Amino acid sequence: MNTVISPVNIEERSKLDIRTGDTVRVHQKIEEKGKTRLQVFEGLVIARKHGKEAGGTFTVRRVSQGVGVEKIFPLYSPNIEKVEITKRSKVRRSKLYHIRDKAAKEIRRQMRNIINIVEKEEVVETEEVPKEEEKVEEVKDKTTE
Repeated sequence: MNTVISPVNIEERSKLDIRTGDTVRVHQKIEEKGKTRLQVFEGLVIARKHGKEAGGTFTVRRVSQGVGVEKIFPLYSPNIEKVEITKRSKVRRSKLYHIRDKAAKEIRRQMRNIINIVEKEEVVETEEVPKEEEKVEEVKDKTTE
């Protein structure tokens, strides 16, 4: 008598060795207008919680169009079709929440650089205009003498 508790292959999911620092590609089932489609969410695993037990989850973060997006996936969710580990990274912490701040700092730095470049261009443009006017005035002074 073999009873099926879950539509998910629990043994296969528990063997998945998802660790913090891995780059994973999660294929998630999404239902729209009665149809199901697969949506891929690829990003960095920043946290693993509750191990391989029934309530185990992993948090995946990615930057999409300049905005950080995080999703928490239950390990044994039937809405997850498959999980692929694309890259392994060596990390020294079990929770990588500091990457949120690191990404924000990097964006702030990039914005500061862009603003500085724009300001320099404006300064160059405003400096060139008076020089041309001065030349015109010098030419007028010479012609009147």
